[in-house]
Amino acid sequence: MPHEIATNDPKLVASTEKWSFFEAEKIYNFPFNDLLFRAHSVHRENFDPNAVQMSRLLSIKTGGCAEDCGYCSQSAHYPTGLKASKLMEVERVVAEAAKAKEGGATRYCMGAAWRSPKERDMEAIVAMVRGVKALGMETCMTLGMLSPGQSAELADAGLDYYNHNIDTSERFYSEIITTRTFADRLETLSNVRDAGIKVCAGGILGMGETADDRISMLVTLADLPSPPESVPINMLIPIPGSKLADAAPIDPIAFIRTIALARILMPQSHVRLSAGRTEMSDETQALCFFAGANSIFVGDTLLTTDNPGEDHDTGLFRRLGLKPMELEPNA
Repeated sequence: MPHEIATNDPKLVASTEKWSFFEAEKIYNFPFNDLLFRAHSVHRENFDPNAVQMSRLLSIKTGGCAEDCGYCSQSAHYPTGLKASKLMEVERVVAEAAKAKEGGATRYCMGAAWRSPKERDMEAIVAMVRGVKALGMETCMTLGMLSPGQSAELADAGLDYYNHNIDTSERFYSEIITTRTFADRLETLSNVRDAGIKVCAGGILGMGETADDRISMLVTLADLPSPPESVPINMLIPIPGSKLADAAPIDPIAFIRTIALARILMPQSHVRLSAGRTEMSDETQALCFFAGANSIFVGDTLLTTDNPGEDHDTGLFRRLGLKPMELEPNA
């Protein structure tokens, strides 16, 4: 049976059936009020609508990446002016995680600018995971492509989540990245899932893709054997010197539509309002939260780009009546 997509019924029951592009496209193009009503109803059925998960992101190895991702300041292929650094010391990473916990973060995400981690770095990576876990926080890593063995090693260390975005649709992918394929992305997600680690996978909007590309990206994620537990939706921050330095900004209404569709297609996933919040008005963010976004990064930076400061987020949460989400009991 196909999914029921009538606009006059806000309920959307989870189904073992796969989503089709046609179904998702029809939902994406609902009248805006109907789309938001549907998305918020689904959100309210699965989550506390006024709780937002707070995550902190730390770049544990910056710059010098061999990949040519057109959006990234850390690619060695573009003159972005970012200086490459070595892998951080384990003690420093754990100390930064402790500060993040004091600031209210329940999940700590660590990112390294690699095509894939080298075996010589795995010992330190594992120690970071164990150290942050010992603080009582959820752990997340993004290290590029992973082999089955590396995935199993991180799982044994207790890693909760692995982030590996598919970035965009399969059709548009080669316009943004040529040094690895869309299939490579999916293979890493499969390796991570097979190892028993939860998946964090989403994409970036505003890279010149079409609405069909955004819809296709979300259908790909929703139709994985198990949808990602976390789905970060990023708004492109054009980086001077990068391939996409002159990309035109995405329309805020189109961005909100994509958040709403992500919530409807993946009812039980955390949908993270990720990079680009500095460019969003408070009103845009408020509509994203209403449409089903229930996770953000806190702090002043996201890897190498700016992020709204904690004072601004605290003020916005107070005005909207939002509260930080508590850590899951089994984390």
